[in-house]
Amino acid sequence: MKFSTRVKSIFKSRAKKRTVQSEIPFRLNFLLWTVGILLLILTARLFYLQVLNGDSYKAEVNRSDTTTETNSVQRGMIYDSTGKVLVGNQAHQAVTYTKDSSATTADIYKTAKILGKYLTVSTAKLTKREQKDYFLADSSNLKKMIKKIPGASKLSDSDQYTKVIDYLGKHPSEYKLSDAQKNKAMIYASMSGAYSLSTTYIKETGVTSKEIAEVGEHLNEMTGVKVGTSWSRNYPSGSAIQSLTGSVSNQKTGLPSDEVNMLLSEGYSRNDSVGQSYLEKEYQSTLAGSKSQTEVSSSSSKQITKAVTKYAGKKGDNLVLTINAKFQKQVQKIVKSDYSSFGGNGNSTGAYAVVMNPNTGAIYAMGGVDRDLKTGKITSDQIGSINHPIVMGSVVKGATVLGALMDGVITPSSNTLNDQPIKVAGTASKSSWWNRTGSVPITAEEALEVSSNSYMMQLAMKEAGTKYVAGSSLNMPTSIFSKLRGYFNQFGLGVKTGIDLPGETTGYTGPTNVIGKALDLAYGNYDSYTVMQLAQYASTIANGGYRMKPYVVQQVRGTNKDGSLGKVESTTQPTILNTINATQAQWKVVRSGMNMVVHGSSAYKTGSAFSSLSPSVSAKTGTAETFRGTTSTLTHSVIMFGPSSDPQVVIAIAVPGASTSSAAVSSTMGKEIYEAYWKTVQSSSGY
Repeated sequence: MKFSTRVKSIFKSRAKKRTVQSEIPFRLNFLLWTVGILLLILTARLFYLQVLNGDSYKAEVNRSDTTTETNSVQRGMIYDSTGKVLVGNQAHQAVTYTKDSSATTADIYKTAKILGKYLTVSTAKLTKREQKDYFLADSSNLKKMIKKIPGASKLSDSDQYTKVIDYLGKHPSEYKLSDAQKNKAMIYASMSGAYSLSTTYIKETGVTSKEIAEVGEHLNEMTGVKVGTSWSRNYPSGSAIQSLTGSVSNQKTGLPSDEVNMLLSEGYSRNDSVGQSYLEKEYQSTLAGSKSQTEVSSSSSKQITKAVTKYAGKKGDNLVLTINAKFQKQVQKIVKSDYSSFGGNGNSTGAYAVVMNPNTGAIYAMGGVDRDLKTGKITSDQIGSINHPIVMGSVVKGATVLGALMDGVITPSSNTLNDQPIKVAGTASKSSWWNRTGSVPITAEEALEVSSNSYMMQLAMKEAGTKYVAGSSLNMPTSIFSKLRGYFNQFGLGVKTGIDLPGETTGYTGPTNVIGKALDLAYGNYDSYTVMQLAQYASTIANGGYRMKPYVVQQVRGTNKDGSLGKVESTTQPTILNTINATQAQWKVVRSGMNMVVHGSSAYKTGSAFSSLSPSVSAKTGTAETFRGTTSTLTHSVIMFGPSSDPQVVIAIAVPGASTSSAAVSSTMGKEIYEAYWKTVQSSSGY
């Protein structure tokens, strides 16, 4: 039993081993066959994708792309010191076009033809070349023209096109366009000039309701065309302020040609709107804001399949000016009205006024008019106060006196000289207006009061180390020019004021080859300065020796959700450009003299027109003898500050090229502007 049982168990064990051994190869074979079939399928798929259809899929990848589209935002606004809008934005319905990265000439031509059916644009600036390009955008026209070019088949595509353009130039009848075609050609030109994925305006103003409706109805037929919004600048307080705030280019004109490379390097597109002049230009980066960014996915059929806003953009920040809009209007009206009554004739080229805070440099108003000598037309020109150099006359005598005091040729206690005609060999006699022949002893204060030319010329000779002898040659070194100008420069005369506006000039510095001109320089009848320089000079006297940097932008502020002024981003702080290191006693001489100009006892004081003003003022008037061609003309000028004991405001005025009959024009302007200041900007109740 035991033996038979053992035999049976042996046979069963061998049978079991054979069964296990037979099952293992079967499973392994099944797995290997499965992997092989999958590899075969994968190989076939790869062959299909890469070999049979590789080019088409590569093209599909190239056509189906994700790129970033940018759009401009609303420009920042400009407010006056009281929060009143000077420069705002007016919204317009507009039709825009965003050029797809893969758009071809044929695509643009097709879209322009469709859009031209529903939208009418101005063709006034449509060029002959743009008409030719539109005509040739039709492939059938291009083929016809190429056939007319001898040897065209041997030329490259670009050379063929150039030859065709030349041919059409000689045969204009070949591409004559109807008015409807010119309209489409203008649209085509705008689209063609757009940068890839940059939005340009096809029509940004004057879009009718009918045009909006018809374009909107057919948007699905016109790739890249949208109905949107554009903004243009408006001026709620009057357009006259634009000669100070400046202008902005539009999408049609694009970047200024003289700055295009610089602006492109800063990230602008050629069709972006930018500030072209003055505040709009100086604060371009602040006012422009930052563009929105949209990630756009497009399909092989050039249709946008997905658009995700990555950055909504930020409206430009706003400028709050130091200028009071109401007062600015009053100043401009005073300058224009008085100039028209007194000085707007003959050889006069305009009139300018600046009102400034002597303690901070803040500009309260800039008035100005320009007069065309040929037509006599008078236009607003507030910015002329920084870029029109004028020979100012006697208003500069305060700087001459202080320079002589600092040089030590006179002292606060010893400064009496004889006012007398100055006679130099070979030249005509030069004298003060009130003393043509005699000799009158006067102090420095009195010299300012009566505006003595003789006194100033004698100071120049003393500073040059020359003793005056009537009738003899003038033996002075040319270094006297640099010495006098050095003192003038400390006040801001003959140097840029540093105002936050572009285009400021330094004035005109005359040559030093005629030594006698140094005498003219001493009493303001040689070099020329701007009215802004006069205001800075007067402020330096008023505040006791601190040359303040003038500015018109008080703050940069953001925008709240409701469109009102937002939080303060930055505030302009008063800046001292230099300090004049004169003693209090020396300053007292100059300030006392300017006070005597208005309140002195001499019958020859030149500022009596201001004696009734309240609060009381100190001033210095000026008259420069100039020429336009061979015609003798005058410049009437004035600087004034008040209250005399605690100056809060400075006024500087100049009227170049005027006649002798208009001598009162600058004083009349000054008086009216001073009264308007205390009524509008600051209460006079405390003075």
